[in-house]
Amino acid sequence: MVSKNVLKRPTGNLSLFAFDKGESLSTHTAPFDATVQVLEGKARIVIGGEGHELVAGETVIMPAGIPHSVEATEKFKMLLTMIKE
Repeated sequence: MVSKNVLKRPTGNLSLFAFDKGESLSTHTAPFDATVQVLEGKARIVIGGEGHELVAGETVIMPAGIPHSVEATEKFKMLLTMIKE
């Protein structure tokens, strides 16, 4: 998995992520709401124990403080938008 911060501001961040099939981000929480927009490929995103299969063009909201994880079910790129305010 590789990532790159595209924009970093006091009000939020934009970060690009690229995963090979099978790579993942383990379960964790974040202090702010965030969205994941799938740019390419497919991934399984679990939020609060509920799984979501996402494909290119789909977006999901990850609420602050709720455990979530991301696993690439094939090569996968996403844009993470962290909303601080």
